[in-house]
Amino acid sequence: MPGSEERVTLDDVARAAGVSRMTASYTFSRPDRVAARTREKVLAAADRLGFRGPDPSGRLLRTGGLRSLGLVLGESLEYVFEDPEAARFVGGMARECSAAGYGLTIIPTTGEEPDRAHIATAAVDAFVIWTTTPDDPVLDAVRETRRPAVVHGGPAVPGFALVGIDDRAAARELALAVWSDAKAPAVISFPVNRDRAAGVVTGLDPTHVSFPVTRHRLAGFHEAADLLGLDWDTIPVAVCTHNDSEGAADAAEAIRAARPDVDGLVAMSDRQALAAQDVLGPSVPLGGFDGSELARERGITSVRQSLPEQGAHAARIALGIETGAATSTERWTLIRA
Repeated sequence: MPGSEERVTLDDVARAAGVSRMTASYTFSRPDRVAARTREKVLAAADRLGFRGPDPSGRLLRTGGLRSLGLVLGESLEYVFEDPEAARFVGGMARECSAAGYGLTIIPTTGEEPDRAHIATAAVDAFVIWTTTPDDPVLDAVRETRRPAVVHGGPAVPGFALVGIDDRAAARELALAVWSDAKAPAVISFPVNRDRAAGVVTGLDPTHVSFPVTRHRLAGFHEAADLLGLDWDTIPVAVCTHNDSEGAADAAEAIRAARPDVDGLVAMSDRQALAAQDVLGPSVPLGGFDGSELARERGITSVRQSLPEQGAHAARIALGIETGAATSTERWTLIRA
């Protein structure tokens, strides 16, 4: 057995796993072409030997690295440029990468098996993963690269750092403020699972929601309803497919159709809340997330959080510039209308 990680090669791993060198290579570069059981055997052998995996650029990571940080994004590539909060988060990452002399590689994923190959061949030193679901195969794919990883917003993954705010507490305080005098409250929500089906539902159980940010915010809204003596099972929740203005406007129209007397609405972003105000008018108390200047100007209560700072913090942890707790709870503030 080789005496150190410095001398471990792919041939060593193949021999230890009892497979061909090609099979061992495919385990890291084309995992979709290797049976799950065989892949597990190769990865177990790599663990025993301390093998980090081949560098996709053909240069070993130990010779100085690729000097690039990967953002694993479970959205279309244009989402980064169209969604203002995603853009601010990536901007924070970019700031830290520039300061450290690193590039930034965006890796869009679909949540399907072919994503494994995209992750395995990504020429990056570490990963930041945009919020996703616990069953997303990209999480296992990132783990198999043996590279540092940070998840933003959730889920919590063993071995990965987690950066985000306490969404449940923030959502509870937001709803308590917006619904304080409401008799007919409502919610506009992010997607609840990877199917991204839109629609209006009542009695939505947060524990059945796959996306962690959505789940925690719905749980906070539920707690606020209970504290205010409101019946959660009668509160309409309009679920959107994405965080965009058009979808939120459609959701607000659906809320108005389901509850014409709506007198207090909380949304999961300022972008959604602003679109809802365009539909429902300025007389309906509204709440959102992100603390945007436009929301403040239009009298919308909002949870202020710094997405640029969260992006920067995630980048620093992933690149090893900063160490800390496995879970980093970022600051937030309620900005009342």
